[in-house]
Amino acid sequence: MRILLVEDEESLRETLRLNLELENYEVVTAADGKHALRFVQEQHFDLLLLDVMLPEVDGFQICEQVRLTNREVPILMLTAKDTAQDRVTGLKKGADDYLTKPYVLEELLLRVQNLIKRTSKKANNTPDLFTFGVNSVNFATYEAEGANGKVDLTKKEAMLLKLLIDRRNEVVSRHQILQSVWGYDVYPSTRTIDNFILSFRKYFEEDPHNPRHFLSIRGVGYKFTE
Repeated sequence: MRILLVEDEESLRETLRLNLELENYEVVTAADGKHALRFVQEQHFDLLLLDVMLPEVDGFQICEQVRLTNREVPILMLTAKDTAQDRVTGLKKGADDYLTKPYVLEELLLRVQNLIKRTSKKANNTPDLFTFGVNSVNFATYEAEGANGKVDLTKKEAMLLKLLIDRRNEVVSRHQILQSVWGYDVYPSTRTIDNFILSFRKYFEEDPHNPRHFLSIRGVGYKFTE
């Protein structure tokens, strides 16, 4: 699970990063809001941990901008402000949870764990046997039957297909696909992903040239619709 930690105080940022990594999270850090927003656009994260008081772009603004395009990623806000109004503001901007400084590290780790667990359950709700249109996919056996007959999926095809179906009706960026399906050691070219999508259209679309289920969003990524 990947966490973006945004905190401008270096010693606190490094302490949090170390403790999160000890819990087996992969942690990307940013010291200001501008870099944080760039990371969110380019990479996939399972949780955002945002300090409110940041240079250039504050945590509230980051939260608000993220929610314009991503309503799923959990956001936990950290702040020295302890007023009810600040908590209400954070929640109105789209934060899922709010923790004031100073906080107990164990409580922070528990809140992180609970938010990620809750979101993971929502995201991975596709059953092993999934049907759409005239098509069916068995993710347990990698077998599928589509508009053009039966097919045995490769592991990578099944992983990519499940990612798109898990996030149906949402645009999934090429960066998210590369990180989720191929990991971080080997990055294929984005042309490889295009070829996978072309294969899905061949397997499952009644008219591959006019796809209904596997859509390309120019300059961004791909979307699956039922």
